[in-house]
Amino acid sequence: MTARKQPQSETVTGLLVEWRSGNPEALNKLLPLVYGELHKLARRKMQNEREGHTLQHTALVHEAYLKLVQMDISWNDRAHFFAMAARAMRHILVDHARTKNRDKRGGEFEKVSLGEAEAVSGGYPIDILDLDRALRRLAELDSRQSEIIELHYFGGMTHEEIAAVTGVSATTVDRELRLAKAWIKHELRGLSDKRDR
Repeated sequence: MTARKQPQSETVTGLLVEWRSGNPEALNKLLPLVYGELHKLARRKMQNEREGHTLQHTALVHEAYLKLVQMDISWNDRAHFFAMAARAMRHILVDHARTKNRDKRGGEFEKVSLGEAEAVSGGYPIDILDLDRALRRLAELDSRQSEIIELHYFGGMTHEEIAAVTGVSATTVDRELRLAKAWIKHELRGLSDKRDR
């Protein structure tokens, strides 16, 4: 027995198209469809945070969703929506870390463990602000690699999903991700060494 195909108007892509066309009711239908996935994404990003982190994954979902619905962009499809969700979550986590560090008036850097990102850093907890600096620097050198690593780590997207968003093959995504991971690992080591001096 084959699964019943959802009508276009009930899919994330269909609702994004309807919303973009001016149907405000589509936004109300969109939230239940994306909320669970956004929650899983946020939980993955927050599961390895230090104990006592003041930003909870539910708050991260809500902040990210608010940012997404306030964006004035033409949504292409579901993958585009979740790529932008990854970017929104990254910015929220970075802004949160900046605020915490500013509140501490130059106190300790906020160390976080971003699950798979630990593999990039060699297994030690990394500073989210250092990761953001490294990603911005990588974007100056190779914007595609920066986007791929952002979608992978902050968006939890598979190689195939990233390929769909970026318009390259999954093989290219794999190669670019390996190169980006090596570059980020080297950059994070350099940022850590500068701070320790």
